[in-house]
Amino acid sequence: MNWKFWTKPRDEMPSPDAPDWERALINKLALEHLREQRRGRRWGVFFKALILVYLIGLLIAAYSQDLLERISPSEEHTAVIDIKGVIAPEADASADRVITALREAFEADKVKGIILRINSPGGSPVQAGYINDEIKRLKAKYQEDNDKEMPVYAVATDICASGGYYIAVAADSIYADKASLVGSIGVRIGSFGLDEAIKELGIERRLLTAGENKGILDPFSPLPPDQKAFIQTVLDNLHDQFIAEVQAGRGDRLKGGEEVFSGLFWSGEEAVALGLVDDLGSSSSVARDVIGAETLVDYTKKRDLFESFSRRIGASFAAGLVEALGVGAPRIGY
Repeated sequence: MNWKFWTKPRDEMPSPDAPDWERALINKLALEHLREQRRGRRWGVFFKALILVYLIGLLIAAYSQDLLERISPSEEHTAVIDIKGVIAPEADASADRVITALREAFEADKVKGIILRINSPGGSPVQAGYINDEIKRLKAKYQEDNDKEMPVYAVATDICASGGYYIAVAADSIYADKASLVGSIGVRIGSFGLDEAIKELGIERRLLTAGENKGILDPFSPLPPDQKAFIQTVLDNLHDQFIAEVQAGRGDRLKGGEEVFSGLFWSGEEAVALGLVDDLGSSSSVARDVIGAETLVDYTKKRDLFESFSRRIGASFAAGLVEALGVGAPRIGY
């Protein structure tokens, strides 16, 4: 019942003595109900528009300052590129995103040095290799074109392991916090062995292949010794490539023995002693004390709003299912 209707003066009410007063009363109730619905819809549209304007304002506030700095920095500055999370083709730390940011930083005016701020457990050796190669190529090209060097420094935050460290060794120097986790120079590939489990359940595995090794590492089939040996050979080859890059990048600064390449990781303080890291420091301290340009400008290639939303909705489930039931690509890390 709409109580607002009943507060109206009695002379607005249909008189019980009037003909068809019941119909008139119903009509007035229906009209009042429609008015209330219209008012409710108008307020609903108003509040939705207000929320939309508020969200747009938040986005503008979040990106406007960075955008203005990126368009025309007014002073010499240090370019910062974040390499955050898993290093993979569709990830935030993909080679495409990092390399695009690197090229922009090398070409920008008033950049006095570049910091790769790394917080990654590793990922694809191919993606990490692309980034490592491009850092070295851009440094050589910049020196040839400008007759001077563009310094590139890697700064580890929480973790700089495996693929993250593979990228870091291309930098001129590596810095870390004393509590950072650094190292994990190794390669891994994982699967499950469920062949005995499905036998216990009375399930018959029917896998047809053209090529006797096409079903290698199928989690529901046994792993023959010759296939296991072959996979180990591939992993050893990738590991040798990783070790060669570390040795080329760090050179005589490495002080540890074979344990450095065993897949172990250390704190930043221990990594300095082993020569995996040059010194302790943060992005701010490196920009201020090493590069000499305290102003930090973020050159990281960020996802736009729609790309980020669609990525979260779609790919996560499919990737997780493949990881759970099958075998992923070789990884240097996590």
